[in-house]
Amino acid sequence: MHFTLTYSGQLPSSSNAKVKHDIRRKLHPQLKELWRTHPALVGSTNLVTRNCGEEEDSSDAAFLTNIQGNDFAPLVHPRYYLHAELDILMLRPEAPGAVISKAGDIDNQLKTLFDALRRPTDQSEIPSSWSPTADETPLYCLLEDDKLITKVGVETDRLLTPGANAKDVQLTIRVAVKGFTATWGNLGMIA
Repeated sequence: MHFTLTYSGQLPSSSNAKVKHDIRRKLHPQLKELWRTHPALVGSTNLVTRNCGEEEDSSDAAFLTNIQGNDFAPLVHPRYYLHAELDILMLRPEAPGAVISKAGDIDNQLKTLFDALRRPTDQSEIPSSWSPTADETPLYCLLEDDKLITKVGVETDRLLTPGANAKDVQLTIRVAVKGFTATWGNLGMIA
């Protein structure tokens, strides 16, 4: 499965739970739309929905993780032997090749991004002020764990938006979901 995510905004080289969660929330609508429209995911709502029926399938809510009453639905999940390869174009308002800059060094910016692409690991990674909207139940994430990123390519270039904040970025994230092994459960999802 191949798809592209985009993000525009600040990507600090050092961040806290609120910053990472804000990025996660900005990516949520794109991932939710992917679950709604991608042929491999259409009809798989049972993976991200809690059913109260007596006879539940073992795949019901398989992709959901509940943290202090908040459901998160990561797409790339070890239960289905999935991993992700990322190809990232990062546009920043500075000359290409400026690895250390006003915006911060790229490796720490990428660490912030990787943390935002995964679901929170515990309550400390969810801002106490956040209460999910009806549209954010569950909150869709790319990864169950950022350890499931097995390959990353990063290209930087100059963001040519006049008056852009020095910390602004525009990201184009091309995602390839792959399988460690093919199973009946992941066959339509792997590239």
